[in-house]
Order: sequence, then C-alpha cells, then structure tokens
Amino acid sequence: MSPRLFYRTIAIAEAVTWTLLLTGMLLKYVLLPGETGDLALRVGGTLHGLVFIAYGMTAVLVGVNQRWSLRLMVAAVITAIVPYATIPFDRLLERRRKLDGDWRSTATSDPRDHTWLSVLLRWMLNRPVLLGTVFVVGLVTIMATLLIIGPPGGRA
Repeated sequence: MSPRLFYRTIAIAEAVTWTLLLTGMLLKYVLLPGETGDLALRVGGTLHGLVFIAYGMTAVLVGVNQRWSLRLMVAAVITAIVPYATIPFDRLLERRRKLDGDWRSTATSDPRDHTWLSVLLRWMLNRPVLLGTVFVVGLVTIMATLLIIGPPGGRA
C-alpha cells in the first residue's frame, strides 16, 4: 500500500466516522433519548475516537515519510478536529503533490536520509509486521488511556 493510498483510506474513514458520531448525537439528544440513543452515541463515538487517533498517527507517519514540514503535519492532524475536513485536506495534498512517491525504505545520497528519524523510519518500513504491530499497539494504548481518563466533558 502506497503512502497516498494509506493516508487517503484513513482520511476517508475519519470522515465516515464523523457521520457515525454525528448520527449518534442526533439519536441520543433528539430522536431517541434513552438507552438506544446512548448506545448509538457510544458506538459512533468509540469508532470515531479510534479512527481519529489512527488518522493522527497516519498523518505523522506519512508526513515523516514524505518529508512534510512540521507545520503541514500539524495542519493534517488538526483537520481531524473539524468534521469532514480530512477530505478537502487530502485533495490539497494531492494538488501540491505531497502524497507522491513510495515508502522510503532505502537510503539515498540525500543528507536527510541519514537523520535518526529517517534511519528509524527505514528500519521500521523494512519490518512491516513490526511497524504494523507498533502502530496498532500505539493506537490501542492511546485509546485505552483516553477511555480510562473518561469521555470528553465527563459522563452525560
């Protein structure tokens, strides 16, 4: 899977889960107050939270691989906060050719390929099972920590 396809897939999933979250809120607070609406919001909120975190992690991973500026990576992560903003941001990255290229799994003569971050990225990219495992474990750890802390705004 190319960096473009990986980023785009998670960006679209993030937008889809916004729909699930907003639908859950509509059901809980307008159409079905009570247990059914509460369940819809919990499911939509949990899925959205999980994909939201995955999107942020993906934006950083792809951003490092594609040599985005820190500012662009931060902007990518911030788009997840605004409903559906990941889609137009993906289109912007496409127009600016910021998603072009493959994973940088081999070093070149470019001095940027010899920084500790580039070396670590290459090392992980050459061990895709380990990279996937670290990604999933990181995602689950962040999600579990946030669930332990509690939902935004406390219990409703």
